[in-house]
Amino acid sequence: MTAAAAAVVILATLGAALPAQAQQQNIEKLKQMKVSGTDPTIPTVSQTGKNADQLRENLKRVKLPPGFKIDLYAVVPDARSIAVAPSTNMMFVGTRKTNVWAVTNRNSGDTATEVKEFAPSLKFRNPNAVCWTKDGFLIVVESNRVLTFPAAEFFYEGADVAVGEVVPQGQLIPPEEESFNHSGRVCRIGPDNKLYITLGQPFNVQPREKLGLYTKVGIGGIVRMNQDGTGREVYATGVRNSVGMDFNPKDKTLWFTDNQTDGMGDDIPLGEINRATKPGQFFGYPYIVSKTRITENGYDKDPLPANTVNPEVMTVAHAADLGMAFYTGKQFPAKYQNGFFSAQHGSWNRTKPVGAQLLFTSLKADGTADKNEVFAEGWLDEATGTYRGRPVDVAVAKDGSLFVSDDYAGAIYRITYTGP
Repeated sequence: MTAAAAAVVILATLGAALPAQAQQQNIEKLKQMKVSGTDPTIPTVSQTGKNADQLRENLKRVKLPPGFKIDLYAVVPDARSIAVAPSTNMMFVGTRKTNVWAVTNRNSGDTATEVKEFAPSLKFRNPNAVCWTKDGFLIVVESNRVLTFPAAEFFYEGADVAVGEVVPQGQLIPPEEESFNHSGRVCRIGPDNKLYITLGQPFNVQPREKLGLYTKVGIGGIVRMNQDGTGREVYATGVRNSVGMDFNPKDKTLWFTDNQTDGMGDDIPLGEINRATKPGQFFGYPYIVSKTRITENGYDKDPLPANTVNPEVMTVAHAADLGMAFYTGKQFPAKYQNGFFSAQHGSWNRTKPVGAQLLFTSLKADGTADKNEVFAEGWLDEATGTYRGRPVDVAVAKDGSLFVSDDYAGAIYRITYTGP
């Protein structure tokens, strides 16, 4: 290698290392309540104009049951997971890019009054997951790091915020398993006060040589840990890529969506919504999905593990079931009490697109799934196959209305019930 070529390599290496080093320096400063030097002026996202007007126009196509209506709540670019703040009229919204958004409603009206970047001194990497602890800490889970922000809803105004590392960079999964595929996490605090995190596996179907490692680490499953990162354990395995979960407040069981194998045809395999009743359960992947055996890598030749848990709900193939939330409000009719809403992002590899809608699932008295039905549809133009929006997550507001995120349109919607 020539001296010039060597210099180029050195400079490239330094260029990659410096941003990461600067980030860690910022974190260390913020841990000590010191300033990072980041410009404290944070631009806000415009909530008016042609874009907002068109989003409202698009919502006129959305069909809901009688008595319900949907409105634009906020323009939020790349909006993914929603975490409704416990004490204020705020929410924090994750993305698959580098931003977490602070969405504020200062006048307690029907729409947000301000949307701006949260903690811009920390350049996040795929901060898809946001959730709250019971004592008001905001958890942000990136592809391979977990951060915690005390009182984020009160100390979000400036560029610098108090922060702690629950799981340092590179320790959520082995760094060599990092991938652009299936790396958006979701998180919840469980009834046991532990932090639960989904870990999608990076392959369409994982190679056999990865099975042992993934089972041990929890890739293709759900892990849980104490809120300080200690006591980590694998809670569930046999999951391909869950991007939505919630606990049933009635019986404390954990429900989660699962995105299934691509390339098997338009109509198989069906999507899944699962129920975990205890630690250590296995949900079938990569041997079976929605009662369809997986042929890739010869997994259909293996005997099906005897402890496989069947899905509670099977949905249309490739609709991409993502975020879900149990309805804990009182605004909606009694039919919706104790059930859950879930979002279908919409298909990408199907001859005729499907999804881009919200589902509602009611439960039986024993806590298992009863009926699954379409609750909101119309973001997909059936005539042209064009998406006007792609729902990602749902969250219950304090007044019992329902928030819906849309990363394609860059918006948060609000669904209310006004009666028959």
